[in-house]
Amino acid sequence: MKLQKALRSLTSPLQRRIAALVYPEGTQPADFLEPPGEAALLDPDSTAWRVFGNPVALLVGGITAVLLELAEPRVRTGVWEHTTFRERPLQRLQRTGHAAMMTAFGSRSRTQSLIARINAGHAKVSGQTPDGVPYRANDVELLTWVHATATFGFLQGYVRCVRDLPQVERDRFYADNQPSARLYGVAAPPGSERELEALLERMQPRLEASAIVLEFLAIMRRVPLLPAPLRGLQLLLVRVAVQNLPARTRVLLALDGPAWHVSAWQWALVRALGRMADHLTLASLPALLAQRRLAMPAP
Repeated sequence: MKLQKALRSLTSPLQRRIAALVYPEGTQPADFLEPPGEAALLDPDSTAWRVFGNPVALLVGGITAVLLELAEPRVRTGVWEHTTFRERPLQRLQRTGHAAMMTAFGSRSRTQSLIARINAGHAKVSGQTPDGVPYRANDVELLTWVHATATFGFLQGYVRCVRDLPQVERDRFYADNQPSARLYGVAAPPGSERELEALLERMQPRLEASAIVLEFLAIMRRVPLLPAPLRGLQLLLVRVAVQNLPARTRVLLALDGPAWHVSAWQWALVRALGRMADHLTLASLPALLAQRRLAMPAP
């Protein structure tokens, strides 16, 4: 009871902060309300709708996903040299979060327009890694890796920080996300957990440790993702995100030491918070706005 009461006391500031994280400058909650009645890319009954609607799963899963992205040298160089992540990390996270929320909950027409703009930006990004390997941001292999790391991270965030899902629902999550992945230029997105694991296995030899990975984690520990009273929780969620990496990748990235350990009681705390996050009620949250657009009954 004490734990539940304490978690409830966190709900109000946590909800407000979560809402702020998905509305960068130039966007607003009304983005998810128009046009009235228009469907999203994802079905409201889908496993993906449930996963993307949980902010704990998204926060933890997003960090896990970026760690995997940065382990690939071409993606790492492109992200670090062609984005403002180091200079303006919070704003960059807001833009990424808004794009993810629009992909899940925005109307089809608005989401397709957003994806087209993102793709046009990617088409302008190219360069070489420090080892001289050329890359293009719209390379199908790199787009596939970015999509796969995101879906893996978000699903891991849900099954480890909220509640486990049966195999059929985990497979459905990957299938749910295939249509949007193709809009982003991914030719053959994984359609099941087995296909995702096969891709991770193929990519493992290409992954490598980097000081940039540690720099990213340091940014995640200090950027104000959560209100000041919850900063200890933020540090815990970053450690949880590290623990959600595949074991071999954690070792490869030198993230298997005691500094990243999560105790049993801390896992219990995160799961309790994650389950409460399945029932957030702040009106400006994208999932609830999408329900209003579709005239769905209130949860």
